Amino acid sequence: MISWSDFEKIDIRIGTIMKAAVFIKARQPAYQLTIDFGPLGIKKSSAQITHHYAIDELVGLQIIAVVNFPPKQIANFFSECLVLGVYDEQNQVVLLRPDKKVNNGDKIG
Repeated sequence: MISWSDFEKIDIRIGTIMKAAVFIKARQPAYQLTIDFGPLGIKKSSAQITHHYAIDELVGLQIIAVVNFPPKQIANFFSECLVLGVYDEQNQVVLLRPDKKVNNGDKIG
């Protein structure tokens, strides 16, 4: 169990994917995403979401991500946020997304 104060340390926000590209140097199939978090700025993320999503359908999608982890180097790329998803029966990621359009940078709570 974690405490409420532990949960409050996690900064989860809404962002819109601006760009997506195949992450060629990743060990597992992944995309490099550029995400607009409104007042928080633009952040990049590596996401293993290639099974359910094609690059051309990602641009413009609003996603949910943790934005206050330190950058993580993956090959030659620095991932600045963690895009959240649900693992399906095949252990493939399905993105968590709002069901209505909201403002980039809005906080999840």
